[in-house]
Amino acid sequence: QLQASGGGLVQAGDSLRLTCTASGRTLGDYCMGWFRQAPGKEREFVGAISRNNINKRYTDSAKGRFTISRDSAKKTFLLQIDSLTPQDTAVYYCAAAETGNYYSAFNAARDYDNWGQGTQVTVSS
Repeated sequence: QLQASGGGLVQAGDSLRLTCTASGRTLGDYCMGWFRQAPGKEREFVGAISRNNINKRYTDSAKGRFTISRDSAKKTFLLQIDSLTPQDTAVYYCAAAETGNYYSAFNAARDYDNWGQGTQVTVSS
């Protein structure tokens, strides 16, 4: 069971750190990804990290402001978002992929097997 947290109401220019935790499993066994869904839009890929933490993949709009990491105990998966804009307003979801190899960092939602409940991020201008 995955759970995303850390969202909230912030102002443009602020930063947030979103956290994904799992009960009963070590996140280091999976490729992990972050997705987001804005009102009236489809869920979109934000970024992903491979099982061995070597490969990180970001959508173009996330490069430079979004940073994905996994803590040393591999029980927490993080998304740091800097310089937030109103366009970042969305529900953010974390997901785990059981397939692929140690270098896989998937950007397609269909490659993820387990999804957490999202956390709402609202950015005011």
